Amino acid sequence: MNNISNERKLYLKKEKKNKITVFITQISILIFFIVIWEVAANKGWIDSFIMSQPSKIWETIANLSSNNLLEHIGVTVFETLVGFLVGTFLGVIVAIILWWSKFLSKVMEPYLVVLNSLPKIALGPVIIIWVGAGMPAIIVVAISISLVVTILEILNGFMNTDKEKIKMIRTFNATKLQTLVKVIIPANISTFINSLKVNIGLSLVGVISGEFLVSKAGLGYLIVYGGQVFKLDLVMASVLILAIVAAIMYQSVVILEKVILKNHK
Repeated sequence: MNNISNERKLYLKKEKKNKITVFITQISILIFFIVIWEVAANKGWIDSFIMSQPSKIWETIANLSSNNLLEHIGVTVFETLVGFLVGTFLGVIVAIILWWSKFLSKVMEPYLVVLNSLPKIALGPVIIIWVGAGMPAIIVVAISISLVVTILEILNGFMNTDKEKIKMIRTFNATKLQTLVKVIIPANISTFINSLKVNIGLSLVGVISGEFLVSKAGLGYLIVYGGQVFKLDLVMASVLILAIVAAIMYQSVVILEKVILKNHK
């Protein structure tokens, strides 16, 4: 018993050491890249006007008030969250409706496949005409990108639920609603979570795409504006902040996953 306990301790210690090693290596690669980039710009190996450099990017980020970066970050985050929540909610509702009606599911299947393969950004100009330029159009673009993916993923999870469990609950004269609530939804908690992980990224992509087309604020707007006036430090700073925002949003979903799975157990 003690031998097993000691082996377990050694295993956990090794795993912890591996995680620390991986983290240090990741940070080292990042620092090495930044240092090389800065040195190359200072030595003239690369054109700092075109490629920018870390010191200029940091100066731009540090000077938040003059560039209104906080306001632009807030706009992008708000648009992403609205698109994410609405797209996920509607996707789950439609998936439930299609699971409920096999006839409707078969009718809609080819249309969903086509819509999923269609580049949503191509609909951007049409969406702008429909809902008007500005934030509503950007949010609709974000929803359109995440909606179909959510429907297909959730519906696929519903359809692949353990058939034996469904048969068992129906032998007790369970209604379709009871089957959905007691078997289908609990069996697809992991599917819901995976859908959230995918959707948060897709919603952000949709928002940035929408901001490229029509916006007066947001990180996408800053990227386009910085490119137009050749302020590459602003472009790179916006891209860096965008990456940080994406990482924070994804980690928020991961934390939510842990809470849901803990309560589900």
